[in-house]
Amino acid sequence: MVEQTGEAAHETGRLDALRRYRILDTEPERQFDDLTMLAGQICGTPIALISLIDAGRQWFKSRVGMTLTETPRSDAICDHAIRQLDVFVVADTREDVRFASNPLVVGPAGIRFYAGAPLVTAEGHALGTLCVMDRVPRTLSPEQLAALEALRRQALAQLELRRNLDDLAVALEARDAAEQAREHLIEELRASLDHVSKISGLLPYCSSCWLNLIVPADPAALDRVTDGVMRVLRDKGFKGDDEHHVELALQEALANAVRHGCKNDPTKLLQCVVTCDASGEVVIVVRDPGPGFDVAAVPDPRDQANLFKPSGRGIYLINQLMDEVAFADGGRAIRMTKRAS
Repeated sequence: MVEQTGEAAHETGRLDALRRYRILDTEPERQFDDLTMLAGQICGTPIALISLIDAGRQWFKSRVGMTLTETPRSDAICDHAIRQLDVFVVADTREDVRFASNPLVVGPAGIRFYAGAPLVTAEGHALGTLCVMDRVPRTLSPEQLAALEALRRQALAQLELRRNLDDLAVALEARDAAEQAREHLIEELRASLDHVSKISGLLPYCSSCWLNLIVPADPAALDRVTDGVMRVLRDKGFKGDDEHHVELALQEALANAVRHGCKNDPTKLLQCVVTCDASGEVVIVVRDPGPGFDVAAVPDPRDQANLFKPSGRGIYLINQLMDEVAFADGGRAIRMTKRAS
């Protein structure tokens, strides 16, 4: 990136400063309109403006005696005024070679007199002007120039106040959003603690947790749950049919949680907790955030009337593979126990 120097860098800084006031293209505001009215009355001119110089245009935040809301920057006499610190005065535009052919001078506006006080920030950026104009050549008295300077200071003060109030509103909005996020997080933590309490109630008091996994309800994520649980089982001496039975039961419990508890929504989360006691008994708890179900209402797939029903087979299979099976939390959690042979 080429580093800007000199006038280009100053203009970039000036435009950045103007953007920070977030005032371009805003609605008229009484505090600015009052200042332009006073400027016109004190200076005895039919036109008074608060003009802001954008990259390619001159935009009027406030205007008296002017129907235009903006002009090209190339037509703006104010563009010359912002290049100095004092009030910029043109007694007769037609006698000044810089403005003799300006559209605002030779066109319908017929501007013959101009006086503009630049609105310069504390950092030295000229945002625009408080200016007065007339359709006849003229001058301003020292008292009128002093009054225009005073009104310029008031315009700057209003700009700063407006920006500070705007910044405060943004800060308050960000604070409110942060507080809402914090409250949401607290609710999530409370819910998580509630889930942990429910899980804890399903585990033996003498157990020590060997595995606690929370994964998305995505079939692609379930393999690492199964792999982790099987590593724990092998460490505890499970092998052969015992290992295979637990693996099948766990896969079925996880699949049911994804399909029924989470409705195949991968944005939802499942929890799998594994504990082992000194005798080698393993307890596995799988929990989902779903609506739950009535375990007693699940049909027995062994009954002749239920042979062709799709539901009930998973629970029946798990009961056949594990030593003990229990449900809790309205069917949202299943506790499976297996003892190594």
